[in-house]
Amino acid sequence: MTKKIFYILLSLCTLTGLESYAQKNKKQTKVLISTEFGDIKVLLYNETPKHRDNFIKLVNEGTINNTLFHRVIKDFMIQGGDPTSINAEPGIPLGEGGMPYTLAAEFNSSLIHKKGALAAARMPDMVNPEKESSGCQFYIVQGKKFSRAEVDKILKKKNSSRDEPLSYTDEQYEVYETIGGTPHLDMDYTVFGEVIEGLEVIDTIAEQEKDRRDRPKKDIKMTLKIVKK
Repeated sequence: MTKKIFYILLSLCTLTGLESYAQKNKKQTKVLISTEFGDIKVLLYNETPKHRDNFIKLVNEGTINNTLFHRVIKDFMIQGGDPTSINAEPGIPLGEGGMPYTLAAEFNSSLIHKKGALAAARMPDMVNPEKESSGCQFYIVQGKKFSRAEVDKILKKKNSSRDEPLSYTDEQYEVYETIGGTPHLDMDYTVFGEVIEGLEVIDTIAEQEKDRRDRPKKDIKMTLKIVKK
């Protein structure tokens, strides 16, 4: 190998390495979700670009400002983003509203439903076999802790109907054991971000009194904005 070719290859390797590093460390968008119970700051994943960009668009356009957390289930999740929940009368069933489009699923086995995971709601498999996401409704996981044996039991059931078996790393098992979450939703609903501040707010919202449809009896409104820190 001549010295000239060596330096060309070295330059290409260096550039490739820099590009890889830049892509891996690309700035991530943060969104502040404000409620009467406090603020929840979420980080959007670059690994799910369709969901990331759609959420940023919704926030910037104010589409889901003043929507409600219309469905809350303790030890499971809090759900919101339904446009029909804005100024909805008390007791009216919510959760059917949406945008005139859905998003293709962006499943990633490294992005699990740990406590604080931000994920897209969607219609059931029977009418949505491709598991496409709602264009605006989302949920934040509260969940609960699961032992490794309990996670394995969930895995066995999930894998019985999957073409490609799902598995977890030791670190992911540890997350479910120590932090908690909802492992039965993994690779069936798209996780596109996580809470980095305000997990206690999720706990408070999940504790609120609700009706038989899981709608809080007192409206819990949210406003959202992009933040730099």
